[in-house]
Amino acid sequence: MHETKTTVFPITPIVTAVHTARKAGQTFPGFTANTLIDGNERTLILADGSSVKEWIVSIDEEERRLVFAVKEGRMPLLHHNASFQILPDSQGGSQFVWITDFLPAELTEAIQTQVVRVSAVIKQTLETESK
Repeated sequence: MHETKTTVFPITPIVTAVHTARKAGQTFPGFTANTLIDGNERTLILADGSSVKEWIVSIDEEERRLVFAVKEGRMPLLHHNASFQILPDSQGGSQFVWITDFLPAELTEAIQTQVVRVSAVIKQTLETESK
């Protein structure tokens, strides 16, 4: 699954916001209520009170890429791995690219809905903060 959002503002503030894994609660307002960090484990406390535990696999500042894997959450995942990457575009803005691999395939609709929703929240938040 692949989701891309194009923005019209410089890449640096986006990289800082997305790749600061400990600030997920600020990056995903209305979706994430709090974030707990324990080493490479990040627990997102969602707005509805549920939680998702993730492994932060890698943060590559040079490539502007964050890789994470859900290890426990509300969906019955057998496998999950995802990445966020910020790519510059030719007009001085940037693209936020989210790629997700998961099993079972029966969760495609639910995960696609979540990825689209959270991507829109991230885009709106970053655009608001850049003004």
